[in-house]
Amino acid sequence: MSNVLNKHRAKYLEGKTANYIPALAQVNPSLAGVAIATIDGDVVGAGDSRVPFSIQSVSKIFGLVMAMNRLGDDLWQRVHMEPSGQAFNSIIQLEWEKGIPRNPVINAGALLVADVLVSHYSASKLAVLNYVRRLADDESVFIDNAVFESELKHGSRNAALTYLMKSFDNIEASVPEVLDHYFTQCAITMSCEQLAKSMLFLANKGKNPCTGERVCSKKDAHRINAILSTSGMYDQSGEFAFSVGLPAKSGVGGAIVAIVPNYGVICAWSPPLNGFGNSVVGKHIIADLAEELGLSIY
Repeated sequence: MSNVLNKHRAKYLEGKTANYIPALAQVNPSLAGVAIATIDGDVVGAGDSRVPFSIQSVSKIFGLVMAMNRLGDDLWQRVHMEPSGQAFNSIIQLEWEKGIPRNPVINAGALLVADVLVSHYSASKLAVLNYVRRLADDESVFIDNAVFESELKHGSRNAALTYLMKSFDNIEASVPEVLDHYFTQCAITMSCEQLAKSMLFLANKGKNPCTGERVCSKKDAHRINAILSTSGMYDQSGEFAFSVGLPAKSGVGGAIVAIVPNYGVICAWSPPLNGFGNSVVGKHIIADLAEELGLSIY
């Protein structure tokens, strides 16, 4: 892994950090790490694999699992599962489709999921943090308050999406509560090694291989991986499926998590992003590892 990391590390110069969230723009752009967690219980890392970072949209997976477990199939009456074909924060598409988000991993869909959690948990922010800590088996996972405050201050577009859904009666809680949960969830901070380990249940048909806990049903693990395959890399999802062939989710903090069913999870992190909002270095690292190890699911 170190060879692959070192091969691509300098490519961070081709991207830019997410400067629309000032706290993310301040992260050292030359940092880069990668980790692989296997369902056998092994976790190996290279580079800055133990440096914590804001996981941003990767957190949408955790929220989605919690909402699916709580609402079951009723969730899919309020959010669909199709690729968007638009920017991840598109307002126009949401207006066209009468306040029903195209899928749960674009911003509108994740805000809808946040509404479900706020409406069904008395302390939703603590619930999701404890959920992630349990999956990572690490109490050091935390909320970065500086990132939270930065997102809250610069979150007008997410507020607009939520108010638009509210106007179509597809948001039940108050908009400020939903935004507070969503920005807190995005500010969850952990390392490549922690993040890879926390997602192992998706590589193991919904069961945490380290503890034996049933995190979600086998059917729901299949559904989540399918959504990640078609939509998890924003408007680069098709190209990623074509060239890499793994279900994956990216975040504007620079992380990419790729699920390898029946094998494990790869997590790569490097803050500078390409024009699609995906880590430049992270995508190259995962693509190379997938090719070298023959991991494509197709």
